[in-house]
Amino acid sequence: MPEPKHIIEPSYRLNNGIQVDSTAGLPLFKFTEHLQARSDELLQRSKSQNLTYKEQAELDGLTELSQIFTYANFLLAENAL
Repeated sequence: MPEPKHIIEPSYRLNNGIQVDSTAGLPLFKFTEHLQARSDELLQRSKSQNLTYKEQAELDGLTELSQIFTYANFLLAENAL
């Protein structure tokens, strides 16, 4: 049985770290510059497997949130057509 994955819940970022930008008149969810930089930093460090357990959980949560944004933005764009 695979080991359970531990993440920092994406909802933890609801009050900070999330912004809605308008692109071509379409509102799109994205990370703030600060959170994007943190995500990039963790991703880069993960390539050398140099993350603590807590940092890996943070990266996993950010990755999940990014996937949620991708899907929500797709739905927004599709409904705008």
